[in-house]
Amino acid sequence: MFETSSSTTSQLYQPALSPFSHADIMRVMLGIMICILLAALDQTAVIPAVPAIASDLGAYTGLSWVVAAYLMTSTISTLVYGKLSDIYGRRRLLITCLALFIVTSMLCGAAQSLHQLVWFRALQGLGGGGLMALTQAAIADVVSPRERGRYQAYISAVWALASLSGPLVGGFVTESFSWRWIFWINLPIGAAAMWVCWNGLRRLSPPVRRGRPRLDIIGMLLLAGAISVLLLALGWGGTVYPWDSYQIFGLAGFGTCLLLLLVLQELRAHDPLLPPRVFMSSSYIAYVIVSTLTSLLLFMCLFTIPLYFQYVRGATAAQSGIYIAPFMLASAFGNVAGSRWARHFGTVRGGLRIASSLSCAGLILLAAVSLHAPVWAVIAAMVVTGPGMGGCLIGSMMGSQNALGAQDIGSGTGALLVLRSVGGATGSTVAGAIIASGLIAVQPRADAASVAAPSVQHGAVALGHVARSSLTTASAHLGWSFAMVYAMAAVFAAISLLVAIRMPNIPLRESLHAVPLPE
Repeated sequence: MFETSSSTTSQLYQPALSPFSHADIMRVMLGIMICILLAALDQTAVIPAVPAIASDLGAYTGLSWVVAAYLMTSTISTLVYGKLSDIYGRRRLLITCLALFIVTSMLCGAAQSLHQLVWFRALQGLGGGGLMALTQAAIADVVSPRERGRYQAYISAVWALASLSGPLVGGFVTESFSWRWIFWINLPIGAAAMWVCWNGLRRLSPPVRRGRPRLDIIGMLLLAGAISVLLLALGWGGTVYPWDSYQIFGLAGFGTCLLLLLVLQELRAHDPLLPPRVFMSSSYIAYVIVSTLTSLLLFMCLFTIPLYFQYVRGATAAQSGIYIAPFMLASAFGNVAGSRWARHFGTVRGGLRIASSLSCAGLILLAAVSLHAPVWAVIAAMVVTGPGMGGCLIGSMMGSQNALGAQDIGSGTGALLVLRSVGGATGSTVAGAIIASGLIAVQPRADAASVAAPSVQHGAVALGHVARSSLTTASAHLGWSFAMVYAMAAVFAAISLLVAIRMPNIPLRESLHAVPLPE
């Protein structure tokens, strides 16, 4: 599938001297960590506030768009910002994204209707997409691929903190103050991020321009249209329209046609949004496949694990949030372990092989856990799965940036992040469809809303209409639905393992593309 190559790596690794001092790198890292904290908290803290938003604004239909609108625009803008940063530099573009994020956060907090909030969230996503893409590209500007593991632990810790504390912060702020403060709290954090990033990134050299840059406007429009249409198909399939309806088939076909037009446009464009040379690298393609599949697996688990404890184990929503914490912590641990592996051995292929093996083994264990197994056995399977996913995410990011040239760091990183988002949306959608079919089987009289959004219900309440004598049978049926999800996920993990086995073993660079500006 992929060509293989080998390289010898010294066991006594001495890091090469970087043109950036440790203090310079830490200034950049501080700004990056605040940006990631800002983006991650905003996504996770909104979810528990959705019921309060519905009650305050008097609208209960279309609530999913509060989250979906942000996801759609941030996914579309990620690749665009990556490409623009290759042309105009990271610093000013990141400050612009932060300013847009702050202004739209203020508008979201002041929204007087659900329609206003959805539109403001869409605009906010345009800023949020830049935060993720530009921060990852900025890391590549100041830290060599091999040394990146030394600093990646900081980002992993911030992401884990935001993932665990976001729902708690959102629930506390909503109950103690108002849901509007979930958005207004972004103002001081965003202002701090702007100040730190403006000063921390001042030594980044601007990209070398050869002639007047030509923006691929047609490519941007085709990309936006293709992702929007395909995400709509994934979001509406099985909920608003049946999967086999002409509406879903039409959206999928139209999105595919737009993707084909995008490919043709990129082949003929003078300065394409997605440079074809990026996808000529077999190692980059391998890392992108691993990254996309891992994101798909991660979101399948994040979506289903809380529901498993609620519907099969009878836990409350709060208890299920506690049960998923070991999985999140294990994933963060895998992220740190993967980055340290890369720094020590000078390559990521071995780490990706181990991580993919752990993901596959853990998902098989999750699928095999019986209804009567103790809770600790389920948690143990989650703890085996988590490090594998964390290791794959960091390894694929480091490896892909190592395979890119200086002129393609932004666009290549953006493409990987976009495909991660698409993989995550696909994973949660597929898992949701399987679980919803199980719910329909045991809830023949349930309405569409309760089936489409089961995560907000208590398992016992959701199954309250089922006769007590048949409750065990209903739980068993749902247990088989969850086992099917994890078995399917294990197959995807096995594919990721095969790709990791066959990918080239490219040593990580010890030098930087960029040269810092003088003080």
